[in-house]
Amino acid sequence: MSEIAHNVEREFWQPPVTPPPVSVEPAAPTGLVEVCDGCETEFIPGSRFCHACGAPRSELTAKREFTKWMRLAFSWVRQLEFHNVERGIVRVRTWLGLPTAALVSFLIGIFCLAGAVLVGVIFSVQTTLDWQAVQVWRIEWLLGATASFVAGILLKKSAD
Repeated sequence: MSEIAHNVEREFWQPPVTPPPVSVEPAAPTGLVEVCDGCETEFIPGSRFCHACGAPRSELTAKREFTKWMRLAFSWVRQLEFHNVERGIVRVRTWLGLPTAALVSFLIGIFCLAGAVLVGVIFSVQTTLDWQAVQVWRIEWLLGATASFVAGILLKKSAD
């Protein structure tokens, strides 16, 4: 009975017993993974299964280290999440001072310019007929870029 606490006015879910003393020694490494492979939730200490998805906890191996390294290497993919993309679009809009329609038109124009450059890089010219075909494709891409840039200028709001 010496373990009973003196202050018994506690919450109903807490027993009136003093907790055992907490040791501050570091825990020995268990050799098990700390994050679930299925849902990437952290395991509860001492558990053998994930509390979120029920996947079994496995041991650390060289393959696990490689998987961990690959996750770290491809962590930039998280930048493609919607709120990050939206934040980037807003940042570009304010930097360029364009409304959304003009920004979309501007980006389409840049894409068309890149297409005109890539046509010359990708296709090799063997005959005069090939050269003419490549020039027609370049002209089409450049006309698309011109139309897109003009639409962007017309869609831009005036400063008034």
